[in-house]
Amino acid sequence: MPSSVQSRLIGRFIVTDPKVCHGKPTFRGTRVLVADVLDQVASGMAWETIVEEWNGHVTKEAIREAVQLAREALLRHAEEFVLKPVKA
Repeated sequence: MPSSVQSRLIGRFIVTDPKVCHGKPTFRGTRVLVADVLDQVASGMAWETIVEEWNGHVTKEAIREAVQLAREALLRHAEEFVLKPVKA
């Protein structure tokens, strides 16, 4: 019986598929987790180096999309990340 859950396109380069990496976001056509690449970006790794680390399976354009989507998610869900209210 086929699964009712299918892969979903999140952007031009990012997908989720329940059959790939437990449904976590990956770069289309790869098993490279978006979270792993965002960790590399956050650590200060140069995008050129990230592309090389993944043997060209992740492009600068794909990294740009991941960063943009992460930004949008933070802006949309900022309240969920509040550790402690700060008085002005």
